[in-house]
Amino acid sequence: MDWVKLRHTPYVRLLFVPFRWRALVRSSELGLVIAAAIVGLISAFVVAAISQISQWLHQAVFEIGADDHLSAAASSLPWSALIAPMAGGVLMGGIIWVLARWHKKPIVDPIEANALHGGHLSLTDSFILVGQNLISNGFGASVGLEAAFTQLSSGFASRIGRALQLRRSDMRTLVGCGAAAAIASAFNAPLTGAFYAFELIIGAYSIATLAPVVVAAIIGTLVTRSLGSATMEINIGSLEAVTTGDFLPALMLGLMCAGLGIVVMRLVTYVEKSARKSFIPAILTPMVGGAMVGVIALFSPQVLGSGHGALHFDVGIELSFFAIIFLIITKSVASAISIGSGFRGGLFFASLFLGALIGKLFAIIFGFILPTTLTPAVYAVIGMSSFAVAIIGGPLTMTFLALELTGDFPIMMLVLGAVLASSMLVRKTFGYSFATWRFHLRGESIRSAHDIGWIRNLTVNKMMRHDVRTVNIDTDLQKFYEEFPLGSTQRVIAVDETGRYVGMISLPEVYSSSFADKDKDGDLRDLLRFKQAYLLPEMNAKEAVSRFDRSESEALAVINNTQERKVIGLLSESHTLRRYSEELDRKRRELAGEV
Repeated sequence: MDWVKLRHTPYVRLLFVPFRWRALVRSSELGLVIAAAIVGLISAFVVAAISQISQWLHQAVFEIGADDHLSAAASSLPWSALIAPMAGGVLMGGIIWVLARWHKKPIVDPIEANALHGGHLSLTDSFILVGQNLISNGFGASVGLEAAFTQLSSGFASRIGRALQLRRSDMRTLVGCGAAAAIASAFNAPLTGAFYAFELIIGAYSIATLAPVVVAAIIGTLVTRSLGSATMEINIGSLEAVTTGDFLPALMLGLMCAGLGIVVMRLVTYVEKSARKSFIPAILTPMVGGAMVGVIALFSPQVLGSGHGALHFDVGIELSFFAIIFLIITKSVASAISIGSGFRGGLFFASLFLGALIGKLFAIIFGFILPTTLTPAVYAVIGMSSFAVAIIGGPLTMTFLALELTGDFPIMMLVLGAVLASSMLVRKTFGYSFATWRFHLRGESIRSAHDIGWIRNLTVNKMMRHDVRTVNIDTDLQKFYEEFPLGSTQRVIAVDETGRYVGMISLPEVYSSSFADKDKDGDLRDLLRFKQAYLLPEMNAKEAVSRFDRSESEALAVINNTQERKVIGLLSESHTLRRYSEELDRKRRELAGEV
C-alpha cells in the first residue's frame, strides 16, 4: 500500500496527532493557551515533588516532624544535625568534580534562556540543577528551592515548546508560563506567579502573553490546592484605613531595604571571590562553607534552610531589637556563604525572611522617633516585599505577593510605594538584580530577560553575500580594467597569492577622473582601501554596524578568521541596517500582539 494512503487510514492517522497539535499551537492563540495549561499542570506536580523530597531530606537529616519546617524547628535540633551542611558540602564538592570533567558548559537558567537563547533550556541540565538545589537545601544550606521550582518547570515548558516546534516568541512565552506556574504553586499566589513571569522571565507584558501566562499560573495554583499543599499565608490582623502620614515611613523602609539588599549582593560576590582566591580546592569549598554555616547555626539555628518556616514564626511574635539585628546578620552571612561557596539555590525565600526582619527592626526604630498606627507585622510585610524587590526585582510581583499573602488591600498602596522606592534606588545606584548581577560578573550584558538573543543570532554569516568578486593583488592594472569594466560591480576584493585578504577596491573610484588615464602604469596596491577593516562571520548586527561606523565604509569584506583571512563574503551597511530594522519591527509587533 502507498505510504500516503496508509497514513490516512483511521488507525494510522492517530500516530500523526502531534503534527496537528503543532499546527494548532503555531497558528492559534487558543492552542498556545492549551499548551500553557499543560505546562501549569506539570509545574504544580514539579513543585509538589521537589517540596516533598526536600521535606523528606529534612526529616531524615535533622529528625524533624513531617509537618515541621526546618528553619522554624531548628531550635530543637540535636547538635549533631548541625554538621549536616558540611556533609551536604561534601556531596556538592563531588558533584562539582564530576561536572568539571563531564559537563563543562554552564547551566542556563530561564532568565538567560529567554534573554539569549530564545527560550531553549536543557531538561537534563535542569534536573542537574534540581539535584544540586535539593542537596543544598536538604542538608541545611541557607538557600531556597525557588531556583529548582522555576528551572525544572521552565525546562519542561521548553521541552514541550521544542516538540511543538514553536516560534521564538512563543517559546519564550511558554518558558515564562512554566516559571509563572512554579511561583504561583509555591506561594499559592497566581497574580504573583503571572507577574513574576512578565517582569523577570519574559521581560515584558503584552496582550499576546497575557492569556497563556495567567492560565498557567491559575492552573498551577488550583492543582496545588487540590493536592492539599500547605499555603503560605501571613496574618497581620486588621488594618485601619491608610493615612497620608503612613507613606513616609513606608518609603523610608523601602530605601533602607534597597541599601541593605545591595550590601547582601556585594557580600555574596565577596565570598565567591575570596573562595576563588583562597588555597582551598574548588571541590572542598562547599564543605568548608557548609561547616561555617553549621557553626553559625549553633548560635542562630533559624539560618538553616530557606527561612520559610522562620518567616511565619517570627512575624507573629515580638522580638527584641538586638535579637532582630542578630538574626539579620547571621541569615545574611549564612546565605552569602552558602551561595558563595558553591551551594545551589535562590535568595527568594531568604529575601522575604530578611525583609520581614528588617521591617520589624524599622518598626522599633521608627516607633521611638514618631508614633504610628501601623503594627510591626505591617512593617514586616512592607519590608518583606521591599527587600525582595531589591534582591530579585519585579515591583509588581512583590506588591501582588504582599496582597495575596495577607489578603488585605489597603496595605497594597503602602507596599507599592515602598517597593518602587527600593527598586528605583537599586536600579540607579547598583543597576542589577541578584540574577543579572551574577550574569554581569560572568561577562554577560544582561540586565533583564528582555530578548537580546535575536541580535546575537542576526550574525554577519546570515546576512552576507557569498558571490564576491576577487582579484589577485599582483594583477596588472590594464588587465584589471579589462576584467572589471565600469558597471560590472561596485567593489572588488583584493587577495594575495595564498588567498589572504589584503584590501578592497572601489570600482567607481578607479574610473573617476583621478584615474582617467587607463594606459598609465600603476599598481593595484595604490587603489586599496580598508586594509585592516573587515568583518568576521560570528559578529552580530550591532557589532557590524559599529565596525562600519569606525571604518566609515559602506561595505566590508567578511573573512573566515583573523589568522587565515580567507574571504568568504561581503556585507553592506545598508543591508545590515535594513535587516536590523526588520527584526526590530517584528519584535514590536510581537509585543503588540500582532504576530
